[in-house]
Amino acid sequence: GLKPMDSNGLADPYVKLHLLPGASKSNKLRTKTLRNTRNPVWNETLVYHGITDEDMQRKTLRQAEELGISVCDEDKFGHNEFIGETRVSLKKLKANQKKNFNICLERVIPVSFCEISFCYHRGGDVEERGKILVSLMYSTQQGGLIVGIVRCVHLAAMDANGYSDPFVKLWLKPDMGKKAKHKTQIKKKTLNPEFNEEFFYDIKHSDLAKKSLDISVWDYDIGKSNDYIGGCQLGITAKGERLKHWYECLKNKDKKIERWHTLQNE
Repeated sequence: GLKPMDSNGLADPYVKLHLLPGASKSNKLRTKTLRNTRNPVWNETLVYHGITDEDMQRKTLRQAEELGISVCDEDKFGHNEFIGETRVSLKKLKANQKKNFNICLERVIPVSFCEISFCYHRGGDVEERGKILVSLMYSTQQGGLIVGIVRCVHLAAMDANGYSDPFVKLWLKPDMGKKAKHKTQIKKKTLNPEFNEEFFYDIKHSDLAKKSLDISVWDYDIGKSNDYIGGCQLGITAKGERLKHWYECLKNKDKKIERWHTLQNE
């Protein structure tokens, strides 16, 4: 039960989550606002995509990685009042096991209780300028490579509003001419864009080993040049996950293989 915040003795509560440390807007999620209640029930699931074993490991070591949870009262004049907050250390979570916490919200003195459940589902590797989820499949039926750009997470913010307007460019190189390049649609004002777009390269399987796929993420700006957010290159000359993904694609024809890749500002 929350204490009343409005003149009618009720509140319009919502919950904000903030993954710490990290100032980026991509680290913040919020629930919808519930109106006129002191006993809100949200039943909402908020998902941080692309959180990985390595992140969790690092979070455990530094012990600074926590989820900050604030409950606020939404005021129609935009002055949202703070009801209370708490923090949960992520090292208390085991992969794929849901855990419920009854949490006392602190506001110097405890003011109210809320129950929150967490479940960490395993993902890929470390984050720098963000991460991208890519699928690769060599189709024997179509005689070519199908590249899927699924989504990005935790992108670097390029615009003054703390967001970006991201799109993804693909370039299969060397020497494929005009057919080498593709790009996704632009997603407005987000650091966690979902694209779900697929692109086709007409190429013999035997030629694929000699190619590299250059993936770059850009922030679209009207009337001036677009800002480079980050990129990665998949291929036989790559290393680690980027090599492994390409190799698995070559080895397993007609099988869609999806992997997270770190975007680097190279």
